[in-house]
Amino acid sequence: MAEVEQNAFRVVGVESISPSLFFLVLERNGLEFVPGDCVVLHTDAGPSRSYSIASGNNCDTLRFLIREFEGGEVSPWLARRRAGDLVKVSPPFGWFRPGQHGNDVPFFFIATGTGIAPFLSYRETFPGRPPKGVLYGVRSMKEAAGFARLDGWCDVQLSVSREQHPKHHHGHLTDLISGLSGHSGANYYLCGRERMVVQSTALLEAQGVEFHQIHREVFFND
Repeated sequence: MAEVEQNAFRVVGVESISPSLFFLVLERNGLEFVPGDCVVLHTDAGPSRSYSIASGNNCDTLRFLIREFEGGEVSPWLARRRAGDLVKVSPPFGWFRPGQHGNDVPFFFIATGTGIAPFLSYRETFPGRPPKGVLYGVRSMKEAAGFARLDGWCDVQLSVSREQHPKHHHGHLTDLISGLSGHSGANYYLCGRERMVVQSTALLEAQGVEFHQIHREVFFND
């Protein structure tokens, strides 16, 4: 059997969440990382894209929450991988560190779409240190990947923009920002599309939250 390249990781499987959303699961190969880290996933043809790790650093596999874009160069290729295939993976990198001030002050997670990935990594790594709350925005209930892992662990408010659900907010995640007021000194970790991150930042600042208390990671393709 040919030796596997050092940066080539075997696919364990692809788990479909919705027609356009899936988890790519790779063997871990001893890769060391912390919640918030990203890696670059490379296609055989050359195009590549960075993705946040969604698994805990105590897990045996690497998980990535990926949205497939029609006509994309990377996500459709990743969606077609099968168990045993190889995907080239870069070393981990990043500066976004969810909950890094958690021992000192309350903190909140705010995410839309695949932006929930680093918070799922945090949840699996630090199950005994939950945030004060999570705001999580999705298009439909089918796309609420990881909601079951967060619900019951901490206070989770789910916002569903394209369908109504009797138990969850129908509308945009930013509608819920005002409910986070009253937590002096809290830190807020935002991850998702640029528009949500910018709007949420402005709303938090309008409530008196200092900019240095707002930690942001923007996903330009969600």
